[in-house]
Amino acid sequence: MTEPRLSKAETRILEQYWKLGTASVREVLESLPEDERVAYTTVQTLVYRLEEKGALRKVKKIGNAQLFQAALDQSQYRSRLTRDLLDLFGGSPRLLVSNLLENGALTLRDLKALQIAAPSDKNGRSRGGKRA
Repeated sequence: MTEPRLSKAETRILEQYWKLGTASVREVLESLPEDERVAYTTVQTLVYRLEEKGALRKVKKIGNAQLFQAALDQSQYRSRLTRDLLDLFGGSPRLLVSNLLENGALTLRDLKALQIAAPSDKNGRSRGGKRA
């Protein structure tokens, strides 16, 4: 099954479900930081869209409130986004990292911290990435 493409707003709502577990539309709305609050109906629309896309599933109804929970695993979703991002750079992690360094999203300090954290093989190459 191919995972659904989600908008930034849909992803933000899905992130709340990853944090909260099972929740109603109102609970998700109230969990958003003040500066990100939108109308109840906006969150409701996003929740129903996420359900249609298979990212959320309805688990229970209490009175008028529908309770939903994430149907997508967070780590699998992030892995897919990372693969998609790498594809934009021709599958080259070096081009991706180079671009992140050039635009300031990644610093040399970040890179050194990652280098220290990554185990390497006998040839000094980092393990963990797949070679194409």
